[in-house]
Amino acid sequence: MLATVFSRGQFGMQAPPVTIDVHVTSGSHAAGRRPPEAAVKESKDRVRSAIQNSGFQWPPWRVTVNLSPADLPKDGGRFDLPIALALLAATCQLPQPPRAVRVLRRALIGR
Repeated sequence: MLATVFSRGQFGMQAPPVTIDVHVTSGSHAAGRRPPEAAVKESKDRVRSAIQNSGFQWPPWRVTVNLSPADLPKDGGRFDLPIALALLAATCQLPQPPRAVRVLRRALIGR
């Protein structure tokens, strides 16, 4: 299943649009790929903690996340909430979010 969420990035004083696509598919995790960078692993851990502590289920399937455009910096936890919303929509735990900019942050404890 595929879900798309639209957000905003930060590039100096600008806030360019960013599209977050999350695809959840059955099957095992990809074998033979290089391990993710530390920032990607930390983001996955933060999103997983927030989802589970909010009372939702982390999917047992393979999750692919795409943030575009690729040339914008995506460091820190700036996109953790849009990724979580897209993941919950892709797994049918939430309806597809409307096309609106969400300026929210969630803590690891789900508040």
